[in-house]
Amino acid sequence: MKFAIHRAILLSSLVLCTACSPKFDWRDTRGSDAPYSILMPGKALSDSKDLQLEGIHLKMSMQATEVGGISFAVGSSKVEDAGQTSLVMEAMKKGMIRNVQGTPETTRSTGPDMLEVRGKLRNGQPIMMVGRFLVRGPWVYQIVMLGQEKDMKQDVIDTYMTSFKSN
Repeated sequence: MKFAIHRAILLSSLVLCTACSPKFDWRDTRGSDAPYSILMPGKALSDSKDLQLEGIHLKMSMQATEVGGISFAVGSSKVEDAGQTSLVMEAMKKGMIRNVQGTPETTRSTGPDMLEVRGKLRNGQPIMMVGRFLVRGPWVYQIVMLGQEKDMKQDVIDTYMTSFKSN
C-alpha cells in the first residue's frame, strides 16, 4: 500500500514537471555577422555559404533551430551595391517559395513584408512556410518558419516574427 502511494506521488510529480516544461524556450539570439536580434525557441546553430542570386555573389549567414516539428531560421546577406538589395530580397523570396513547391495559388501575402505558402517537400509531404523578407540598409533578411500546418500556431508565428529587430 505504501509503495502504491509513493508510486502515485512520483507519477503525479513527473506529470506536473512535464506540464511545466516549455515546448518553446524563447531566447534572445543575435546575428553573428549581421546586425539583428530575434527570439529563437531553442538554441540556434549557425552556418554560412556563398551563393549567387540574380548574378550577384553573396555570403549568406544562417541561424536555425527546430522545435516541435517546426524549423525556425534567419538568413542574412550584406549586399555591397545598395541599389540591388530589393532585387536580392525578391530572389530570396522566390527561391524559398520554389523550395517548398509553392505556386501563386498557394501563396498569400499576410502583411507588407510577410508571406504564407502552402506547398510540399520533395517527398510530397505537405508543408507550410511563413516568411518575412526585409531590407535594412545594405542587409537583406529572410525570417522563416517551416512545418506542418497543424503545428503552426498563430501565437508562435507572432512571437517569432515580431521579435525580429535589425540593429
